[in-house]
Amino acid sequence: MTPTTTVIDASPPLRPSRWQAWEGPWLLAVAAVHTLFGLLVFAPVLRAMVAQGWIDTVGTDPLRGAVSWFLLFGLPLALLALCIGPLRQAGQIRRLRLLGWGLLGLCAVGASLMPASGFWLALPPALSLLRPRRQGR
Repeated sequence: MTPTTTVIDASPPLRPSRWQAWEGPWLLAVAAVHTLFGLLVFAPVLRAMVAQGWIDTVGTDPLRGAVSWFLLFGLPLALLALCIGPLRQAGQIRRLRLLGWGLLGLCAVGASLMPASGFWLALPPALSLLRPRRQGR
C-alpha cells in the first residue's frame, strides 16, 4: 500500500496582484485601529473594571459587555488578516472566497445594525476576496 495525501484545494498558487496584496494589511490595520480606538474611548470603563479587580466585572452591565466585545473583536480580525496572504500563496481560492463571504456577511449584519460604525472598512477587502485571481490573470 502506498500512503495517500489528501489535497483539499489543488488550485495553482496565486500571485497577488497590486490590487490584492493590500487586503491582509488593510484588515490588520483596521483591527489595530479598532482596538486602539476602543482602549482610548472606553478607558474610563476599563479603569473602573480594573479598579474592581477585573474578574467578573462585566456582570449584567450592558456597557461593560459592549466594551468587552468591542475590544475582543480586534484579535480575531487580526488573525483573519494574517491568514489571507498565506492562503493566497498556497492557491486556496475556495478558502479565500469563503473568508470573503463570511466577511461580507459580517459587514452586512454589522452595518445594518450600526450604520455609523467601522464595519464599512471591511467591505472593500471582503469584496476583493470574492474575486481572487489565478496566477497570470
